[in-house]
Amino acid sequence: IDFYDESGTSNQPVVRKTSEEINNTKRDIVVAISAGHGGEDPGAVGINRLQEKRVTLAISREIEKQINNTPGYRAVMVRDGDYGMTLGQRTRIAHQNSADFFIAIHADSYKTSAARGTTIYALSQRGATSQQARLLAEKENAADLIGGVGSVKLAGMDEDLRSVLIDLSMTASIAASLEAGDKIISALGNVPRMRRTNVEQANFVVLRSADIPSLLVESGYITNPTDA
Repeated sequence: IDFYDESGTSNQPVVRKTSEEINNTKRDIVVAISAGHGGEDPGAVGINRLQEKRVTLAISREIEKQINNTPGYRAVMVRDGDYGMTLGQRTRIAHQNSADFFIAIHADSYKTSAARGTTIYALSQRGATSQQARLLAEKENAADLIGGVGSVKLAGMDEDLRSVLIDLSMTASIAASLEAGDKIISALGNVPRMRRTNVEQANFVVLRSADIPSLLVESGYITNPTDA
């Protein structure tokens, strides 16, 4: 493949690349996996004192293994031990590793053992899609008040332009997140019981990266014996 000078001054090829060289420039798709809670923050506590932080780490490590066994994909563990992290630190690690996708793993709880099932959430900029999603976002966000809009380079830009770029980037990121969430729900099939068969939306701080499609998975209720 010849890449020509498009300035109009020359019709000579300025770069010549073989298809093999082009293929060699491709990189793996990077998925950042964020195991919820950790350290002094155990998260929810369920059956037999089962702690959310331990469940989320175990699930995240299994996802890491599955992703790394898939050609063309590479997993990055945001939390890979029993230690606390701010929500800001979690998104920074994703950006530092040039993540193409961010998935936060959590486990839900309820005051009775009746509630069960998996729910997948994407970010909503305009309120939650259900009362449950709103309450959950409030609970998870309370763990840390640090948030942001990702690594979009806005320094030196006009304020109106910054606002437009953030809005466009966030809209595209949410759309990609919703599409991915729908595919995950379809792929899960009958593996877990789905509490919701659609992607719920709420204003989760950890999902507020303007340039990385992100999902939060409530993998089940650790207060329910079957889910646990």
